[in-house]
Amino acid sequence: MKKKILICGATGFVGRNIAEYYAERGDYEVHAVRFNRPEYHLPGAIWHKADLREPQTVERLVQGMDIIVQAAATTSGAKDIVSRPYIHVTDNAVMNSYLLRSAFEAKVKHIVFFSCTVMYQSSEKALKETDFDANVPLHPRYFGVGNTKLYVEKMCEFFSKISDTKFTAIRHSNIYGAHDKFDLERSHVFGATVTKVMTAKDKISVWGTGEEERDLLHADDLVAFVDAAIEKQSEKYRLYNCGLGGKVSIKDLVHKIVGASGKKLAIEHDLSQPTIKTSLFLDCSLAKQELGWEPKVSLDDGIKRTVEWWADNIDPQTLTLKVRKAA
Repeated sequence: MKKKILICGATGFVGRNIAEYYAERGDYEVHAVRFNRPEYHLPGAIWHKADLREPQTVERLVQGMDIIVQAAATTSGAKDIVSRPYIHVTDNAVMNSYLLRSAFEAKVKHIVFFSCTVMYQSSEKALKETDFDANVPLHPRYFGVGNTKLYVEKMCEFFSKISDTKFTAIRHSNIYGAHDKFDLERSHVFGATVTKVMTAKDKISVWGTGEEERDLLHADDLVAFVDAAIEKQSEKYRLYNCGLGGKVSIKDLVHKIVGASGKKLAIEHDLSQPTIKTSLFLDCSLAKQELGWEPKVSLDDGIKRTVEWWADNIDPQTLTLKVRKAA
């Protein structure tokens, strides 16, 4: 009998990559959860429309599930993080609280939760999970979303102590790849840069000097991480870093994306915009040691794949998925 895996947020960037992977494998009974976005073709999967902020809905949804991958969240681009930070805090605290309680009551075997890295301070060295210092205030821009993620991490740990459910909390770095957000209102730096490059005629503009340094991980490597955690995690609760383990400056990233596009573009720097010299990359040795996981997709290869996927799948006029005509 196949194990039942519930993928919350299956129409989002991370959730869709995970849902497609497990549906293609065929050895799990895949249940895909959506909210406002329409379902898409996912052979063999069972779709559920659900608002995870409603406790009765969540209780019904988790019944009989063996594994829950929690990729659902109220997310948006940098603009909302600044202007409407409360939408991330309220919705995400509520939906995760109901989901964890209902999973505990339903005796779900394993829950995978996606945290993030905004709780880490800028550093010139690769950061381990233990390098987070709760006594150091988070950056004001990330105070709400970062502390909400920390709360859910602790709730995972709490429920692991009073149940037989296994919990994995993943502090992943910046993820990119197929199905990323590529519209400029909601996208993050990677998706926005790909769209700017692919739609530019002769030049693109970069905010500030582009000295910020990021750890970028391809979505395929994140999916492989989830699979490794489900198959190999032995501890009841584990908090893992998940990243490429190296850093790239935004300036160098732009040059790489332009190179992968094959276009001849001038790169201008808008120095009226702020430059915040930050550096963040992850030490993922715990995951390698316990799960045997390490990233397989290099940054150059990942950029090439993503640019090719954009060209094949994104309508440059609407910046949405191309409508495929039936054969």
